[in-house]
Order: sequence, then C-alpha cells, then structure tokens
Amino acid sequence: MTEAAVKTKDEVTPQVSGAPKAADALEARLAALPLPKGGWSADARSEALARLRDMGLPGPRDEYWRFTDPRPFNAPEAKPLPIADGASPLFTSRDKLTLVFVDGVFDPSASDDLSLEGVEISTLKGTHDDADHWAKGLYGALETAGQKPAARPFAALNTAAAQDGLLIRVTGTPSKPIHVLHRRGSDDADVVWHHVIRVEEGAEATLLETGTVGARSNGVIEADLAKGARLHMIAAKRAADPKIGISHIFARVDEGAAIKSFVLSVNGNVMRNEAIIDMVGDDAVAHVAAAVLGDQNVGPFHHDDTVFITHGALRGESRQVFKKVLKNGATGVFQGKILVKPGAQKTDGYQISQALLLDERSQFLAKPELEIYADDVACSHGSTTGAIDEDALFYFRSRGIPRERAIVFLVLSFLADALEEVEDEGLRDEINERLDAWLTDRPQI
Repeated sequence: MTEAAVKTKDEVTPQVSGAPKAADALEARLAALPLPKGGWSADARSEALARLRDMGLPGPRDEYWRFTDPRPFNAPEAKPLPIADGASPLFTSRDKLTLVFVDGVFDPSASDDLSLEGVEISTLKGTHDDADHWAKGLYGALETAGQKPAARPFAALNTAAAQDGLLIRVTGTPSKPIHVLHRRGSDDADVVWHHVIRVEEGAEATLLETGTVGARSNGVIEADLAKGARLHMIAAKRAADPKIGISHIFARVDEGAAIKSFVLSVNGNVMRNEAIIDMVGDDAVAHVAAAVLGDQNVGPFHHDDTVFITHGALRGESRQVFKKVLKNGATGVFQGKILVKPGAQKTDGYQISQALLLDERSQFLAKPELEIYADDVACSHGSTTGAIDEDALFYFRSRGIPRERAIVFLVLSFLADALEEVEDEGLRDEINERLDAWLTDRPQI
C-alpha cells in the first residue's frame, strides 16, 4: 500500500452539528487573548489563525481528546487558581544560564545575561521589529507541519497568540545548560509562550525548564536539529501547584541528530503534553520519556501524554518511555504512535507505557499504536497497569524496612526506566532525590 493510499480517521474532518455555536466559542476564546500585531512573525500568526478557524476547538468526540475533557482549555478565560507556596528549586547544584519568565513574559531584570558561548539567545517580544531575524523562517513552520494527520488546534492557537518566548540558535556546545524558570505573578494569568530552537550541525545544548506557568498555560517548543546536532530537554513541573496546562514539542531531526526529552510531573490539575517528532534524516534518534506522580487528595489530577513519532529515513531509533504513579482517584492517559513510512528500513521503534495504581479508584487509559509501511524494522509497544507487588513488599518488610519506606523503594524502582532517559547523571540523581523526598512526605496509600 502506498503512503498516499493510507487514510486514518484523524485525516477526516467530521461535519459537526451546531457549528455556529462552536465558532462562537472559538471567537470568545480568541477575544479573551491579546493577539500580537505586526512584526516579523505577523504572517505566521495570520496563517495560524486561519488554520485554527478552519479546524475549530476540539470537542469530547475528537479522537485525540477522547480521554481528556478539552473544556478547561476551550473556556474563554482562565479560572483563577491560588498561587501555591513555591517548592524548593531543582538543579541548584548545576551552573546554568537562568532566564526568568513571569506570567509568560521574559523578565530581564531577574535573568542572567543572555551572553553564552556557542549560542545566540533573544526573545520573541524583544525582536518584534527585526525583519531579518533567523527565526522568521522557523516560527510556526514545524507546528504547521505537525497538524497532519491529526489536528492540534491549541498549537495553532499558540502560534497566533504567543506573548513571548525564547529564540535560541545553538552553534557550538555551551558550557552550561539554559534554564527557563517560570514564575506566577497573577492568580488568573492565561499564559501563551512559544520557543524556537535551531541547533546547527554538530552543535549540542541542554534546556532545563522549572517553575509554574500561570493559572492556565499553553506552550510550544519548535526544535529544528541539523545534521549531527543534539538537544536535551528536561522539564520539571512543580509539585502541589494547581494549574491547567498544555504543552507541545514539535521537532524535526536530521541525519545523525538526536533529541531527548524528559518530563517530571508531580500533581497539578489538568495537564496535557504533546510531542510530535519528525525524523527526516538517516540514523536520527528521538527519545521521549516522563515520570508522573499524581495524588488526587492533594487536588484534582488528570495527566495526558500524547506522542506521535514519524520515521521517514533509514536506521532511525525512537523510544517512548512513560511511567505514571497514581493514587486516590488520579487519572493518567497515554496516547502514543510510531509511524514508519515506506522506505524507512532498519527502523528501531520502542514504546512502553506503564501505570502503578496505588488504590482502586485511580485509572490509567492507554492507546498505543504502530503504523508501519516498511518490512525491515524492529518496532514494539506495550502497556501495563498494576498495583504494588506484594511479594516485593514482603521482601523489604522481612528485612526490617518499614512499609512506608518499602513503598518508596518500589515506586522509585518502577520509575527508574524513565529516569534513565536523562543522560546527565548529575541531573538524573537530583531528580531521583526530589522524587524520594516527595514520596517520603506522602507515604500513605
């Protein structure tokens, strides 16, 4: 079967009754946002707005929203949420370039100087009138390409309405990571931020993201990796901070390049993370992983990871490793797909999604998919849901380890595969220590 002959239900736009009402809802959503005007990104924003109006906001019957209610994201305005006490910061032991965003807008007075060898850094808002900026050809381009076969309306909304963001061009190997620190300034901030990253041939960089982003947030990272480039992205969502958030990674990975993304998410409210990665060059590598912990006794918890990785060249390697620990009625979602195009021989695609349910009220909803049009590949997927292993728990107890501490050990062991996707051992150890501390503080099942 040829690629052109392949049709999925994601490519078919259903005729929905009540379309005027849906259009009104979209216009109300747009009216509540301060849409930027003019500047070098004006054409990309206008095109994104047209795409959004064409596709509309998602509804509960949309295939890619069947497990997550889109209404909190569709609402015209963000519901005010209290600003929680800040947790102690992560990555304190690492020398890094820290760039602070308050309610999605860059704060130069709280940030380090933008100068760093091997990298050029500017901001979306700060370059508004720079008609020749290098990001002009990239802003919105990967998001546009990622709209097929499945529509991603909130990404189009982001491109149209982003208030600010980083424009990062990596030309070498910076001596330290770039750290994006988000802070909240208002309890009803509706934040839209957009980063564009270009990693040039043979260059390498690490991007860290911590903090909290508004009462509701919509983020996009467009990452374009040239031949032999490497990009490491590690995001840590702050514990005990209630929020509504959706984030997107759109990446294009050229020959011999590698992108590795890891997300640590602890509590929240309604969270959805999407990763859409196009492996266009031979020997490209894409690893996407997450460790998620949700306790609905702390607050409402619904966490959705949706991943789409396309292999379009020879000998590509992809890994999707998602581990979720859920308790007291928390809900976890995983939707992951590996698409292998015709001619993408020697593809190695691996996908695993697992949930550890610490009570009978929590649930894990999974939809793993493989779509393969090449005959010399090694692709696999698996999804499991289970409870604490009582035999392993007994083993620890029989050696004098208290039940609560034994559970911490078992949970950390369960999450270990996801943490292994963080290449930097120091960063990995700090994340593991934070998980240990959080679990120790909340041992009850």
